[in-house]
Amino acid sequence: MAQANRPLSPHLGIYRWQVSNTLSILHRMSGMFLTLGALVLTAWLVAAASGAPAYAALAGLLKSPLGMLALFGWSLAFFYHLCNGIRHLFWDAGRGFTIPGSRATGWTAVIAAGVLTLAFWVVVLTGSGS
Repeated sequence: MAQANRPLSPHLGIYRWQVSNTLSILHRMSGMFLTLGALVLTAWLVAAASGAPAYAALAGLLKSPLGMLALFGWSLAFFYHLCNGIRHLFWDAGRGFTIPGSRATGWTAVIAAGVLTLAFWVVVLTGSGS
């Protein structure tokens, strides 16, 4: 068999990090974090069905600083995954495949996720939703 004279892939040590691969990794990580959040949601529903003491224990855990940080992270993952998913829908329609377009929609997804997360928590913490 003749040896092909093809270039090798760039080594990770010399590979230039890009917005697109970072956002792809974040999309996968946010999906995994949302799965963990679904488990917490399931635990919350089980605690609610189990009675007041179980519900109070879980609610106390979620109201702790660490619990609030986890809920904030979960909501950030939710909004990022949502915004980046909309970006993927545009790609499915054949839009935004250019490098500048990909970069612009990527940053738009990140900024929109941040704004939506902050707006969500302003409503949650101030009770402005009613």
